[in-house]
Amino acid sequence: MPNSVPFNLLAHNAAAWDRQALSDSPWSQPVSSDIIAAARQGQWQIHLTPSSLPTAWLGDVRGKKVLCLAAAGGQQAPVLAAAGAEVTVFDLSPEQLAKDATVARRDGLPLHIVQGDMRDLSLFADASFDLVFHPVSNQYVPDIQPVWKECFRVLRPGGALLASFFNPAVFIADRDPSYAAQGMIKPRFQVPYSDLEDLGSAELAAKREERGAMIFGHSLASQIGGQLAAGFVLAGFLEEMQPNPRFEIEKFMPSFMATRSVKL
Repeated sequence: MPNSVPFNLLAHNAAAWDRQALSDSPWSQPVSSDIIAAARQGQWQIHLTPSSLPTAWLGDVRGKKVLCLAAAGGQQAPVLAAAGAEVTVFDLSPEQLAKDATVARRDGLPLHIVQGDMRDLSLFADASFDLVFHPVSNQYVPDIQPVWKECFRVLRPGGALLASFFNPAVFIADRDPSYAAQGMIKPRFQVPYSDLEDLGSAELAAKREERGAMIFGHSLASQIGGQLAAGFVLAGFLEEMQPNPRFEIEKFMPSFMATRSVKL
């Protein structure tokens, strides 16, 4: 990246997700009033991965204080609020947060909506939440240990962190479409991976020109080991295939991983 060109990663990725929200990407489509009405009657589900969560991972959320971390888009947070939780939704993208605000106004839901960096939860006191819900999103920051440390800090003893993330193997392959056309997987990148450090200069310039979000592929030592290092105890793990594979490697192994970790 040319040193003469200033680059603000947070602003860049926030703007990239604002565009996703404005184009109604799959993670930016607010739930319907019917879904909210059903949640108020106790019939609801939310997602860390494409499939619904195991029931035991969430338990009864009524009256629980829940932080939906980097989880805006008008989907998970409103459903949890309708199910009886006291919900704070925290996200980098103002337009993603606007989706939650829209559902809250439409359906009369109490939602606390906060814009910010997932690595800095200093707005919240220690032991503020019973549950942190953190779906696939930490690939947008270069260092995830601050995320786990902050999640541990803001959780009460006995509270749980539900997180999902990409299998690091999905980051290793060359993305030249000619390889996929031949059914080939050509390893090119090591993990941990960084768009900013590992793409060629022309590739990085093209991605910046396209205004796509910058991505970081974290190791399992950072994803799972990082939670343990922050003080969590791993209480559940699952993995899931990508229902609509984008890369050849996703046809052969699970893309998504999810953990349930507890602060004792």
